[in-house]
Amino acid sequence: MSRRALASALAVATTAAAGFLVAIAMAPAALAAGTGTGYLRTSGNKIVDSTGATVRLTGINWFGMETDNKTFHGLWSNNPWRNQIDKMASLGYNTLRIPYSNDALKPGAVATGINDFVNPDLAGNTPLQILDKVIAYAGGKGMRVILDRHRPTSAGQSALWYTPTVSEATWINDWRTLAQRYAGNTTVIGADLHNEPHAEGTNPNATGACWGCGVESRDWRLAAERAGNAILSVQPNWLIFVEGVSCPSGGLSNVWDGDPSNDESCGWWGGNLSKAGEFPVRLNVANRLVYSPHEYAISVFHQDWFDEPDYPANLPAIWDGFWGYLYKQNIAPIMMGEFGSTLANPKDKIWLQELMRYTGTGVNGMSFTYWSWNPNSGDTGGIALDDWTNINTEKQAILQPYLIAPVGGGSTSGPPTSNPPTSGPPTSNPPTSGPPTSNPPTTGPPPTTNGPLGCQVTYQQTNAWPGGFQGSVTVRNMTGGTVSPWSVVWTWPAGVTLGSGWNATVTQSGTTVTAAAPGWSPSLPAGGSVTIGFTANGTATPPASVRLNGSACTATA
Repeated sequence: MSRRALASALAVATTAAAGFLVAIAMAPAALAAGTGTGYLRTSGNKIVDSTGATVRLTGINWFGMETDNKTFHGLWSNNPWRNQIDKMASLGYNTLRIPYSNDALKPGAVATGINDFVNPDLAGNTPLQILDKVIAYAGGKGMRVILDRHRPTSAGQSALWYTPTVSEATWINDWRTLAQRYAGNTTVIGADLHNEPHAEGTNPNATGACWGCGVESRDWRLAAERAGNAILSVQPNWLIFVEGVSCPSGGLSNVWDGDPSNDESCGWWGGNLSKAGEFPVRLNVANRLVYSPHEYAISVFHQDWFDEPDYPANLPAIWDGFWGYLYKQNIAPIMMGEFGSTLANPKDKIWLQELMRYTGTGVNGMSFTYWSWNPNSGDTGGIALDDWTNINTEKQAILQPYLIAPVGGGSTSGPPTSNPPTSGPPTSNPPTSGPPTSNPPTTGPPPTTNGPLGCQVTYQQTNAWPGGFQGSVTVRNMTGGTVSPWSVVWTWPAGVTLGSGWNATVTQSGTTVTAAAPGWSPSLPAGGSVTIGFTANGTATPPASVRLNGSACTATA
C-alpha cells in the first residue's frame, strides 16, 4: 500500500457505472472450514481446491519485507512472531498476503529490526530464511500464503512493473526463482505480480501503466501475461493474481483541455479493472487467473464519490464498474488484495460495512486480504494495535462475520506446544516441542523392520544453490494399517542443517530430522503417502535411514 490517490479529482461516470447494476446471485451462506485441500484453481468466479470444493480466502496483509528492513515489521515488538500468526489465525484470517521488494531477494540482503531476545530463532537469518519460517508456520495452522511483488526496490513503488534499475527481466526471473523455491509447498498458492500499477503523465502524453492500449512498454495487461506465463511454466499450480490500473489510458486526465477523448473514469492505484472484460489477461494454463483490485476510503484519499448526495447508495455501482462486474458476470474470481481505513471519518466506517456486505457472506463470497495486520500503516492503521498484541476491536467487529478461519487456528498464548515451528532453530538448540527423535510415537501399527512391509520412500531434489538445497521426501505406508499420528525420521551427515519444512512439523536434533504429522492431517492410511518438503543448508544430501513410526523404509526410484 502506498499513495493510491487518484490521478485527478474525477468522479466516476455514472452512466457507465449504471450499466453494471446487476444483483449478486449469492448461494446460501455456508461457512467452510479452512482453505481447502491441495493447490487451488478457479472455476468461473469461484476459487476451488483440488477436490472441487469452493474456497474463500479471507486474509490479511503483513508488510515489511518490501521496506528497508527487508523483513516483517513488528519483529521488533515484545510479541513473538509465532504468537502474531497464532492471533491472525484465531481471529479468522486464513490467508497471508506478504509484500516484498526485489531488494529483499538479492544475495547478501540483510533483515533488520528484529528483537533477538523475543525472536532468537530469527537472529542472523536472511530475509528469505525468515520468509521460509513464516510460510512453514502459517501452513501448519492451515493458512495459505500469497506473495506480492510490492516494490522494485525498498525506496518506493513504481507506476510500471520495471524501472531504470530493475528491469522486466529481473522482475520475471525473481518470480521464477520464488516459484521454484516453493514448488511442492501447497501453503504458497500464488503470485500477486506487481502492486498498484498506475497512471503517470498527463494525457495525451501518458507514461504510466495502461490496460489494453497495446503499447508493450506500458500495457499492464500484456506484462501480466508475460510474467504470469513465465511463472506457470515452472509452477503451473499457482494462481496468478492480477491487479488493475488507476486510469486505463495510463495517463492523468486533463479536464481543462476541452478534449473529452482524454477524460476517463479513474480509480485507486491497482483498483481499475474496467477494461479487463474487453481485454482479459490470457494465461497458458487454464483456471489460474484471479483479478485482485484495491479499494480504499477517505483516510487514504478523499474521492469525489464520498461526497455524492446518495452516499453510500452510490458505492455498489462504482464497484460494479471498476471490478465487481467480473465476479457478477462469472468471468473470474475477485480477491481484493488491499482495502482499509483508520475509520477516523464516520463515512469510512459506513464504507467498510458496505464494502463487506458487497463481497457477500459465506464461502461463496469474494475473497480478500485486509490492509493490514501492521499498526504502522500511516493512512489505514492496522488490526493489531501499537503493541502488536492487542486488537482494534472496531475494525475486527466489522470484518468478523465475513472471516472463515483456517483449520487448527491455534492458541494465542505463546508458541503452542501442539504446533511447534516447522523450521527449527540451530541444531545446538533443538526444539523442545514435538515428538523427540529418540522416542517416536507408539500409536498405530507396531514397528517393523521388514523392508517393503514397513514403508517405501522416494526422494527428489527440487532445487540447489550455493550453500543450500531444496528437496522432498515421499513416504508410503506399507504396514497394512493406519498410522496415527505418523512421524517420519531420517538422518543427515554432520554439516547439513534444516532450513525450513512444510506439510509436517519438521525439526532437527543433531543429525536426526523428525517430520511429525500436522494437526490437520494426523493419520496416514494403509497404502497412503505423504510428501514432506524442506530446504536445508550444506551440501545437497539425500536423507538416510528413513523410518515411518519406527518402520524402516525401502528406497524406490
